[in-house]
Amino acid sequence: MTLVLLVRHGLTAATGSVLAGRLPGISLDDRGREQARALGARLAGVHLDAIVTSSLERCLQTATAIAAARDGNQVAVQEDDRFAEVGYGDWTGQPLKRLAKEPLWRVVQAHPSAVRFPGPDGESLAGVQERAVAAIRDWNTRLGPKATYLVCSHGDVIKSIIADSLGMHLDMFQRIQVDPCSLSVVRYTPLRPFVVRMNDTGVTMGSPPKADSAGAGEPGARQGARRGEDDAVVGGGAGG
Repeated sequence: MTLVLLVRHGLTAATGSVLAGRLPGISLDDRGREQARALGARLAGVHLDAIVTSSLERCLQTATAIAAARDGNQVAVQEDDRFAEVGYGDWTGQPLKRLAKEPLWRVVQAHPSAVRFPGPDGESLAGVQERAVAAIRDWNTRLGPKATYLVCSHGDVIKSIIADSLGMHLDMFQRIQVDPCSLSVVRYTPLRPFVVRMNDTGVTMGSPPKADSAGAGEPGARQGARRGEDDAVVGGGAGG
């Protein structure tokens, strides 16, 4: 079997308010750096055969922090653009409150397999899943059936990988939540994948994160109320 640890990057100043997409220069903020440090400490004793990451800065910073915390098992960070953020096209850099008023928002919520984001750089969510799952399969083959490796990527990308692992249609992937710096684990066997862990942030149910002035630490239900309680946040949101 091959064990894949899926990690979303830590918080940035834009997370949960702006759809950062592939904008350059979006770095972890102080909270995100602390999240990455804490996750690195949690994983320090876990043997890893590889650490693979999206080349966007926030993922590179998260993956580098995890690599720096290795307890004797030093692993180089390798980039793979197939784990890059969704190409949100004209939606890139837009406030989520504004995007929630677009007709396409409802399609993203209810029928994501039909979505292609507007503009010349817009990507389809089906295409995102195809490239991300193909990358996982390639790394599984490259590293072998006894490997354990980590992939640092983005919310919607990880959700699409988990949906595939669960045998869910892509139209159901908005039922999955992947918070900043969360850990999900999938075990791949010759017959089928097994989802071992999902959206583990290391926070107990009795200790929710405190809200800050920007609301980035608020529980997901309160964040969702701004757009509609039933809506998933495009890009993954700020968690809680």
